[in-house]
Amino acid sequence: MAASLPLSQRSARLLLRRPKQVDLDFVVDLFSRPELVAHRPDPTPDTSQQSAARLARDIDHWNRRGFGRWAVEAEGRLVGFGGITVSNDFDGLNLSYHLHPDNWGQGYASELVLEALRTAFLTLEAERVIALARPANPASRRVLEKCGFAFDREVMLHGAPTGLFIITAASYSGRRPA
Repeated sequence: MAASLPLSQRSARLLLRRPKQVDLDFVVDLFSRPELVAHRPDPTPDTSQQSAARLARDIDHWNRRGFGRWAVEAEGRLVGFGGITVSNDFDGLNLSYHLHPDNWGQGYASELVLEALRTAFLTLEAERVIALARPANPASRRVLEKCGFAFDREVMLHGAPTGLFIITAASYSGRRPA
């Protein structure tokens, strides 16, 4: 993937931008929330150091690849992080997102996923995007399926069963939120 993304881009309601070090306080708060980490194999909230390492990985991915997970803003404030990265475990780009619980249920996840897919297939010319969702997180599965992902199979990830969802360039229809 030789293409680089702009420093920021907009969807209907979201500003998607490269993460910056000044986002650290938000990331620390986000990943300290028990309701956000409840679906991980170890649902222990992240320490400040773990959150700092997470943000550093996101910034590094952008620096090395020219794309990555965005800091997601709505109405001038951070609401989450998400986007596409190179998958270390599966064939294709990996879609992931985490929204602050105060912003759940507002359609931001679907809007973010659809913008990430548009970017992956139309700008980066990816052949395949994967996403992972735990069975205990049906809301995430619904977002993925609504955006065109299909369940492929169950995999073991970090010691827990996880659904592997796939969308390919051939099946991507450029859909917009319903």
